[in-house]
Amino acid sequence: MASWCVRAVRQSYSVLGSPALKRAPLRLLCTATQQKNGPGSEEEAEKTEPGAADKVLAEEKVQLEEQLKEMTEKYKRALADTENLRTRSQRMVEDAKLYGIQGFCKDLLEVADILEKATESVPKEEVTNQNPHLKNLYDGLVMTEVQIQKVFTKHGLIKLNPEGQKFDPYEHEALFHAPVEGKEPGTVAVVTKVGYKLHGRTLRPALVGVAKAP
Repeated sequence: MASWCVRAVRQSYSVLGSPALKRAPLRLLCTATQQKNGPGSEEEAEKTEPGAADKVLAEEKVQLEEQLKEMTEKYKRALADTENLRTRSQRMVEDAKLYGIQGFCKDLLEVADILEKATESVPKEEVTNQNPHLKNLYDGLVMTEVQIQKVFTKHGLIKLNPEGQKFDPYEHEALFHAPVEGKEPGTVAVVTKVGYKLHGRTLRPALVGVAKAP
């Protein structure tokens, strides 16, 4: 009887000290935790960090795209401004080449006016072989006037003699308005001084008298 009791006590100690019973509380604790939090808690925890990172990357991408768009617009505007500046500079250089001589041309116009007045003042009936000195002088003046007009034309300077033409305030300067028989109102009746244009730009307007209705 005593030996049977000793064996029973030993068996109970061996059962209580077995590793299976020691691990059982841990398994029970894990099972309880899973039941409390639910089966998807571990997956949600794993997904939380990658989702936040993707959101941050998306925001950074949007910011970078906006910065890229802004820089592209600034580049395009700067490129357009540079092209406009280049075009203006080129036009200024071309204008300087074309109209840089206008001051010199204005001075020469006075010489051309004197030559014209000189040839007009010579009586045509006296320009004969019986008066060779006057004839040679007159011919020389005419040749000089013709040559200076050729030089003017070569450099883009064109003479304006608008008699009989419609009055143009951009090319003509009206000294007076008067009724003139046989002239249509608004047309140039008298040219007091011829004008000139340099490469299509009026260098000196013609001084004229304009016909008006009686």
